[in-house]
Amino acid sequence: MTPERFISDAQVSGTISALKEKFGEAQTFRIERGVKQVAHLWIEKDGSAEDFEKFCLDRFVDDPSALGTLYETLERNFETLNGHFHKIDSRLKMPLHVTGPALTEVDMLFGAYDVKAHLDEDLFANKIAFITALNFPHYTLAEKTAKGDSWSRQEWAYARMGDRFISRVPADLRQAMSTSLTANDTYIADYNIMMGNLVDEKGNRFFPEDMHLISHWGLRDELKSNYSDSQQGLTKQRMIYEVMKHIIDQSIPQIVINNNEVTWDPYTNKVYKGDEVLTDATREPDVRYAHLLELFKIARRLDAYSPHYPTQIERAIDLEMEMMLDDVVKLFDTLLTHPVVKDVAAHISRKLGRSLEPFDIWYDGFKARSSVNEVKLSAETARKYPTPQALKDDLPYILIKLGWTPERARQIASLIEVDPSRGAGHAMGSQMRGDVARLRTRISDKGMDYKGYNIAIHEFGHNVEQTLSMNDVDHYMLSGVPNTGFTEALAFLFQARDLQLLGYQSTDNLDAVSLDVFWSCYEIMGVSLVDIQVWQWLYAHPDATAGELRDAVLDIAKSVWNKYYAGILGGKDETLLAIYSHMLVYPIYLPNYAIGHLISYQIQRYMEGRPLATEVERMFTIGRIIPNQWMQNAVGTPISTTPIIEGVTEALSKQ
Repeated sequence: MTPERFISDAQVSGTISALKEKFGEAQTFRIERGVKQVAHLWIEKDGSAEDFEKFCLDRFVDDPSALGTLYETLERNFETLNGHFHKIDSRLKMPLHVTGPALTEVDMLFGAYDVKAHLDEDLFANKIAFITALNFPHYTLAEKTAKGDSWSRQEWAYARMGDRFISRVPADLRQAMSTSLTANDTYIADYNIMMGNLVDEKGNRFFPEDMHLISHWGLRDELKSNYSDSQQGLTKQRMIYEVMKHIIDQSIPQIVINNNEVTWDPYTNKVYKGDEVLTDATREPDVRYAHLLELFKIARRLDAYSPHYPTQIERAIDLEMEMMLDDVVKLFDTLLTHPVVKDVAAHISRKLGRSLEPFDIWYDGFKARSSVNEVKLSAETARKYPTPQALKDDLPYILIKLGWTPERARQIASLIEVDPSRGAGHAMGSQMRGDVARLRTRISDKGMDYKGYNIAIHEFGHNVEQTLSMNDVDHYMLSGVPNTGFTEALAFLFQARDLQLLGYQSTDNLDAVSLDVFWSCYEIMGVSLVDIQVWQWLYAHPDATAGELRDAVLDIAKSVWNKYYAGILGGKDETLLAIYSHMLVYPIYLPNYAIGHLISYQIQRYMEGRPLATEVERMFTIGRIIPNQWMQNAVGTPISTTPIIEGVTEALSKQ
């Protein structure tokens, strides 16, 4: 339930009239929008209704020059606050993110602490938030879409300043969300499957003794890598698929998670200690879904303080992605139901020489890396990158290979640090100019294996975007990209060149890229629809238990599978689409990957014959305007499935 507003409609109208009388009708739009924004945020402890009106009369800035000075002051100080708070936060979370001694309870407490939790409340208390909201209007997504094409860079910067204070979330609720996300992240980061301890019914083992894979990233990537193993690849893929299904429905025995002391047959779900079957190996008690449910409960508490975006779904899609949910779903449905899907599947089946199975949603045979022996690649990456520092030292040379000048490459790389990651790896950008972005990657004491290298190149793409869009955009309030789909786009562009960076002659061409990206879209769009529909179900069933949520997730995954995949990959009521760990850590983040694939492909087609480094520098300094206008400026067309569908149709015609 939305908290009752302290300032009444009558008081708002009276204040608007008073400001119009003082400043004139020419300021009507800014006055009306600003006063309503402040009224929405004002609560009793901020002052009386008379104090509210006096504040608006005293603090409204009508002179353009004075407004420009106010903007510059706010922007400079917001950068200082954001940047330094972020540095503190990254240091506090370092033990959770970076390899080192075993985590302690105190490490967890510091890692869960949100150093910015009280910042907004302080800015409301000293009235800085109200000054900002009064003078810089918030525009809806529809308004930005209609007007943004004609806005100057300064007008866009002013509009982004107007986005700064659109809700007033209590500090304790911000802290609760931070604590929940940290707990979920830690649960996932420590969720390892001991692959060397997996056996079939005959006791055969198929994976290296020391292979430990995180769910879901490590499991998926190992499955993908086995397309190049003609001997045991299919056997290993089927075993990984069984493991995934047990994780999804929580039938996985609790004792096999992160435990090297037992062996597990995922086909029969039996656990062994030596030769003896453990009869008391109970399943994981819906922990996966308890974490997701806790995240929803906190998100629902946030809803009351976000009247412009009153659900997590709207905050993730409308606010963060700045795309309409219906438009996103329509994009996905257009590709998933297109007749060319069957043609691509038939092409894959011919390449494999067998009928497709559900896990072939991750088919990885279009790119050159799938036909290169991974053992050889891992030996090379381990030699090249024995330590994080070795990777750090090589970053400028990677950029030079991608087309940057040596001087510019060193400049960009100097703003990126490399840390050894506890989890699968990630990229953490800075929040002020001159600070470093961080590349977290897994490097064992034997050096970096190929999987780690491939992920690291992806994350390095994020870091380059983070560095350019922070340090080289003309206004701090425009720093960044429109949504995370755009940073994924550059990460994909880098990742696609991983073999080229190792010195292999790339056999990829645009036809191969078209097939690969199309199939990746086909996979992640279904996963994204499951993510969205799970949250829609949660809002329709706010009192659900973890067990009920588990059953709902399984039903939703089956429904999406049956609609879009069963006729292509076989299987009925498959739950595979619910394996993604993102659902527990990044609420409704997965659609960004799908949008990122579309953006990446459009950019890649545009870059054919153009210098990568030059175009990346141009595009990723456009800044954080809305997505379709960014794309229009970058490549001349809005976000669409048409280019990839046309590209894959053309590619198939040449096979």
